[in-house]
Order: sequence, then C-alpha cells, then structure tokens
Amino acid sequence: MGKKSRVKTQKSGSGASAVVSPKEMMNLISELLQKCSSAAPSAGKEWEEYIQIRGLVEKIRKKQKGMSVVFEGTREDYFPELMSWAQENGASCDGFTIANFGSEGFGLQATRDIKAEELFLWIPRKMLMTVESAQNSVLGSLYSQDRILQAMGNVTLALHLLCERANSASFWLPYIRSLPQEYDTPLYYQQEEVQLLLGTQAVQDVLNQYKNTARQYAYFYKLVQTHPAASKLPLKDSFTFDDYRWSVSSVMTRQNQIPTEDGSRVTLALIPLWDMCNHTNGLITTGYNLEDDRCECVALQDYKENEQIYIFYGTRSNAEFVIHNGFFFQDNSHDRVKIKLGVSKSERLYAMKAEVLARAGIPASCVFALHCNEPPISAQLLAFLRVFCMTEEELKDYLLGDHAINKIFTLGNSEFPVSWENEIKLWTFLETRAALLLKTYKTTSEEDRSMLEKPDLSLHSRVAIQLRLAEKQILEKAWASGRAKRLNFQKKQEEGAPLPRYEESDIALLENTNADAKLPIILRKLEEVEDGQGIQMDEHTHLLNGEKVVYGMDMEANGEPVHNETQEKVSKDIHSPPAYKESRRLGRLELIPADTLGR
Repeated sequence: MGKKSRVKTQKSGSGASAVVSPKEMMNLISELLQKCSSAAPSAGKEWEEYIQIRGLVEKIRKKQKGMSVVFEGTREDYFPELMSWAQENGASCDGFTIANFGSEGFGLQATRDIKAEELFLWIPRKMLMTVESAQNSVLGSLYSQDRILQAMGNVTLALHLLCERANSASFWLPYIRSLPQEYDTPLYYQQEEVQLLLGTQAVQDVLNQYKNTARQYAYFYKLVQTHPAASKLPLKDSFTFDDYRWSVSSVMTRQNQIPTEDGSRVTLALIPLWDMCNHTNGLITTGYNLEDDRCECVALQDYKENEQIYIFYGTRSNAEFVIHNGFFFQDNSHDRVKIKLGVSKSERLYAMKAEVLARAGIPASCVFALHCNEPPISAQLLAFLRVFCMTEEELKDYLLGDHAINKIFTLGNSEFPVSWENEIKLWTFLETRAALLLKTYKTTSEEDRSMLEKPDLSLHSRVAIQLRLAEKQILEKAWASGRAKRLNFQKKQEEGAPLPRYEESDIALLENTNADAKLPIILRKLEEVEDGQGIQMDEHTHLLNGEKVVYGMDMEANGEPVHNETQEKVSKDIHSPPAYKESRRLGRLELIPADTLGR
C-alpha cells in the first residue's frame, strides 16, 4: 500500500561471507543490548546515541552478511500463487487482480465495474496470521514463557512471521513470498537520509524506532540462543538483524486488530490480499463479520474495470505515514504537526486555570496539533488557549459567575469569545509560537523546494525533505491564520464592537450541531494526544448489524504492561502510530486499516 517498496532480486542459499564465532557474535549482541537499554541521552545527544547504536548494528550486519533466508526471484513472481491460495481458502478473488501502479507500487485493480459500498473483498479467519496462530505454532512454547511476547502482540507476530518463512511447508508461504523483501520505512534509511530529518518533529520518533528495534533484536537473539523453549525454533541457526528488521517492518506496515473467535476480546492479525490496497482520502470501509468469521471490505467509491481500488487508512499525519508506512501522501487532508503546551505550575493563576481546564476535560499540559486546513486549531486547542490567556477576573467568571458551568461549553466555540482582549492574546500567542517553531529548522521552505527539484535525490531523501517541507507549510499557515485573526479582533476592539453574549438557550445550538467547533468540549473525548499517545477505542465496542456482529478496530494491542526492568526496556512499543477512533459507515463500526506500505 502507499508508495512502492524497493525490491531486490536475491538468490537463496548464499552462505555467510565469513565465519563468525558464536562467542564473538554474542559479545556484540550483549554490547548492543546494553547500549540500547541505558538511560535516555540528555537533550541534544540523541543523534550521537543513534550514531553509536547504528555503528554497532552495522558491525553485526557485516558479520551476518549472506546468512538471511530469502526467496528467489521477485515478489511479483508469487502473486499468481497468492491469488490461487486465497481462492482455495475461501477468499473473494473474482473482482480484482494485483497490478503495478508505477509510483504507487502494487495494488488491487478492478477486473469488473464495482459499485460504491459493494462488498467486493472478504478474507476468512483461517488465512490470517494472528497472535493466536502464533501460540499454536512452533513459537507457542517460548510464547508461554516469555512475558514480552505475551505483552507485545506485534513482536509475537514478527517472530511468528520469521518462523513461518523458514518453514517450507508453512500454510502461509504463498502470502509470505508475496511480501516485499525490503521496505521504505526509516529503519531502511541510510544515515545521511535520516540526517535530513534533523530538526523536524518526526526525528525523535525515527531515532526511537531504530533504537527500540535494535534493543528488541538483541534481546530476542540472546533468548533464541539460550532459552530451552527456543531450541526447536528455525531461527536458532540464522537470526540476523536484517531478518528482524524485515519482519518488524512487515508487521508494522500491515498489522490490524480483529476480534478473537469468540468475540470476547481483540487480537492482532496480518490480513493477506486485503493489505495490498493503496491509500486515498475517504472513510473506513472495512469491518469484521463474526457470524461469517471473516474480514470484509466494501468499495470506497464506484470503480470502473481496470481502475485501482483504494481504501482509507485513517486520519494519519504525514509523519505517521512516513515513520510507520514508508510513504508521503501529498494530498493528505489530515496532516498536522504537534505542539506541546502547558500552564506553568509556578504561575500565580495555575490552580484556577487548571480547574477551568479540568471542567472542560482538558489537561493542564498536553500535546495538541496544528492542522493543515483552516482553521489550523481544533475546538480543544481553542479552549485551552482561551483559558491559558484568561485574566484573574475572567477565570473567576468561568468558575463562580452566573451560569459558570454552562459557559464551559462555549470555550471551544469560536462564536463566543471570552473577550476581545482574550482573543487578541491567544492569536498573538499562536502567531508567535508558530514563528518560533519555524526558526528551529535549518533550512527554509524555499531551500527545501529547490532540493526537491534535484533529479538525483534518493527516494528516502525525497520523502524526508517532503515531510520537512510539509511541517513548515503547516506552521506557516498557522502563523498567517494567527496574524489574520489577531488583526481582525484588534479591529473589533478598536471599533468597540459588542461582544457576543452567551445565553442559556444557546446550549441547544451547541449540542445539536455537527460542527466540531460547536460541540461541548466536556461531552467529547479530547481529540489531541498527550505525550504522543493516541486515544484508544474500547476493545469490546460492538453493535448489531442485522444478525451480524461487526467490530470496530484499533491499530494495535500490546497487552498488559511488563514489570521486569529488562523486559520493560525491550518492550517499548515502536511499531504502530497512535490509533484513532473512526466514524461509522453503513451502520456499523469499522476496522481501522492496517499500517500498510507501498506494494
């Protein structure tokens, strides 16, 4: 899905370039684990740590050269086998085929006209690779004894995938052979390509992703070599960093949540064939049908014969697409950049501001988002900034004044300013903050555009610069919007314009509109994310659709926390972006598409 993955044609059976003693390799692995498990570096030292970790990984990769198990030919050679296997096992295959769409990579192509909302694709449970199928495989014994596998479904799937790849009799081999042999996630970037992201908001997540992947690899390498329950795993003789990077990327770009067979909880799964669909703007159109025990997908729109069939991956920013999917989506109407704001505890009015915010369901310190569209701020951020800029008298009015409780409902409503002075303050603050953030970049937007015109840019370099430029464009729009709003409210103040007054009867307006800016803050979940963590959907949310139970899904499930110190460090999740609760369509809760990568 998304942009095309680079695929190398490799031959299997090549031996290691040099004999490496088990002791020498274990020493390197131990050094890597220790480095990745040490305390977080001080501010400004993250890049230095990344260079050190990468240096150790490259030493290990060099000694493991030629040891990975790979398939002959290209993945395209295995598509006919994938389609035959899917058909034999009850999947729908009559309305589409797999085709190459150039810069978008491989995707599904309609072989007949398909109507919008028509059910055209279903995949039965037995075809899915899940945490449950891992437990019932050769990995089961180790799973039952290792708390990290039990806590991290995505890691379990990654090792499950590697074990099945090494099994020539695996049921899932037609699917595994059709997967890319390489990906375009930052785990595959060269050092100089990662360096292009320095100064962006995405770089810290990229560095953490690499560090956590290296830590997990070192942990499981030692476990595979030393744990009695791992003695029969096909990974014991050959488990390279490249193997783990590939399996992690396969899972990271494809995993999804489905209900367990009894519908009592959710589990992670890889969904063959469906994960070939590329992304476009739209609505979620996939769900899980428990009655027929299959994943189902309806058409996002009308498709003519030979047209590409798209699905919508969810409301993700381009940073999330790049980090977790490996592509940049040019027309992303949900792009945004993070902005961390908080009321200082040392401020004299802290307690009053924190109380007003609490009544609105907003933390006193939170990571918000600036959006690519107009307005650049959400109702939640508008409410936060209004409280942030309130005077003591205004705070008292919202805490103790007439209809104080009901007035909380107006905080995120652009039609009811606290005061002209408050509006001027908050938009001035936004204008100033956006300008300061723009100054942190080492290049200008014009320089980025000039670099993108160079024909010899690598794909990864191009994506990194596109992401860097997109961040700046959002900040530039926020700056311009803040300035325009500031000037508008200054004019109203100078003209002595009357302030719109909130009436108690206005509560009906606030409750019965679909406009986000007019919804009562306290009646909605905070849409922003604190410390980069997304709001999760309730695991067991469901509704009846006729006689069928159809589940809505999140993108990840990492189980219960692990308390062992070493395992805690290893198990920090790196594989999935925040999950977002999507809208309902066709009268049901829908599955959120997997983190899928360009086919």
